[in-house]
Amino acid sequence: MSKGSCATRTVALIVDEHSNPFEVGCATEIFGISRRDAIGFEPYTLTVVTPRPGVRMRDGLFQVSAEGRLADVVSADLVIVPNRPAVELTSRPAVLRTIRRAHERGAHLIGLCTGAFTLAEAGVLDGRRATVHWQLAAEFRRRFPAVHLEPDVLFVDDGDVLTSAGSAAALDLGLHVVRRDFGAEVANHVARRLVFAAVRDGGQRQFVEQPLPPPTVNSLAPVLEWASANLHRRLAVDDLARRARLTPGTFHRRFRREVGSTPVEWLTAQRVALACRLIEQGASGVESVAHHAGLGTGANLRSVFRRHLGVTPSEYRRRFAVRPGPAQPRTNVQG
Repeated sequence: MSKGSCATRTVALIVDEHSNPFEVGCATEIFGISRRDAIGFEPYTLTVVTPRPGVRMRDGLFQVSAEGRLADVVSADLVIVPNRPAVELTSRPAVLRTIRRAHERGAHLIGLCTGAFTLAEAGVLDGRRATVHWQLAAEFRRRFPAVHLEPDVLFVDDGDVLTSAGSAAALDLGLHVVRRDFGAEVANHVARRLVFAAVRDGGQRQFVEQPLPPPTVNSLAPVLEWASANLHRRLAVDDLARRARLTPGTFHRRFRREVGSTPVEWLTAQRVALACRLIEQGASGVESVAHHAGLGTGANLRSVFRRHLGVTPSEYRRRFAVRPGPAQPRTNVQG
């Protein structure tokens, strides 16, 4: 699948017996909603595929009848495989054959939550990295010992095969795919429409140790908003704690409960997203981008990009930077 262009990607979403409607909904929201008017082109076209005319969703709550059939998967760039909470049920042989053939011809495969079981049944995860919902990790390891399971992360991008953990992580992985295909600006547009965090790094933990507190007037949201507007500054956890009028220890615990990551992890993710936007908008020079994104030096920017995105800033620029035209000169960020 080529990256960094405005070419529309074709997506096949396979829905089979007992699929979880939440993950199906996540996939349709991210890959099936038209966005041409908002961003100027159509990133994806989605076809919902069922192995037979009607399939029952989770717990038989309702049926789905789609126009797409397994034969339609043959032309898809991206294939989202069926998930099913009842993982003891085996997948249809025809579905597994379709997944294997798609993988053999070079399509990218996504397994949302228990979709990792489907991918493993199809044999495309042997020797590869994957994740699954933490409650199912032991069962997955028992049945598929050849897969390198990472049970304590939100999602795993193993190149052409991607897997996510629990239900909400389906949104994280979907936005990661959009960002990988079309850059941070398009992913941020999708995230804003979903009212969802644009960047939660795949390496974050799947769950927090304590339940989230009820919403109160003491939410950390104002501190996060202030930090997001001041990423160019040298922000330490103590700075954020003082602004929240909390001790560093209390602030760290509150942050983990409300946000689901450490303050340092969150700050780094926000700075990476800002650096991506600056590069996409044409900012020149890694030193300037690093300075304005609060990442210090160009060397540190390169290191952070490799760790979080798997590419260098120069590679990211080649894929996603806006090409200057006669009336739209490239922006030059002053250091």
